[in-house]
Amino acid sequence: MAGKTVSRLGLGTMRLAGPGNWGAPPDPAAALRLLRTAVGEGGVTHIDTADAYGPHTVEELIRRALHPYGDDLLVATKVGLIRPGPGVYEPLCRPAHLRHAVEASLRRLGCERLSLCYLHRVDAAVPLGDQLGALTDLRDEGKIAHIGLSRVSVEEIDRARALTPIAAVQNPMNLAQAHDEALEHCRRAHIPYVAYRPLGKGRLIGEGLPRVLGRLLDLGPHVALIPGTTREDHLLQLVRAARAARPAPPA
Repeated sequence: MAGKTVSRLGLGTMRLAGPGNWGAPPDPAAALRLLRTAVGEGGVTHIDTADAYGPHTVEELIRRALHPYGDDLLVATKVGLIRPGPGVYEPLCRPAHLRHAVEASLRRLGCERLSLCYLHRVDAAVPLGDQLGALTDLRDEGKIAHIGLSRVSVEEIDRARALTPIAAVQNPMNLAQAHDEALEHCRRAHIPYVAYRPLGKGRLIGEGLPRVLGRLLDLGPHVALIPGTTREDHLLQLVRAARAARPAPPA
């Protein structure tokens, strides 16, 4: 994915912000330990974040915990959502804002180039060509290596692919919700499909982690999962369950 071979079980980091995904976590030291455990003991090589998480605080935690990043580690972030308040998200994808957001993420993450930068949401108020044009310009300048899409339909994927190569699609996917047509569409287009909320915000844990994760991984070798957690013991349970569920090649 995005030029790297990554673990099919990654880590989503939205929950590392404070209540309402707002501000710093209640225990920043615990958040730092969780990130280091994921990459160290857990062998996770795919960390997913966004400038909207906190906002901004989780990107800073990742830098503090993991910088300098290993060559095998993919840190993916997202831009295009703003946070007027706790639990509130609004798309803002004007080109000038996207440029500012990418450059700010580079500073917070402590890197010269974002390995994978998703458009967090398609902004209906801005032509898609302008949104992706801004990210493409940043890619051409060397500030982004690969561009992804988040929470998109098949039609939006096709419109985007007509404008620029798409390295990954990130959509919600779990066993309790309706089938996402983008899953098969991405398989045919050879685009990695990154499933967030694979445990349905924790509602599906009672069905058994190996079963839940295994059924999702069985959807195709192009599927990667990014569950979120705030506890090291739960993180390691997820890692063990994914290994037991399906010893498949990485995405």
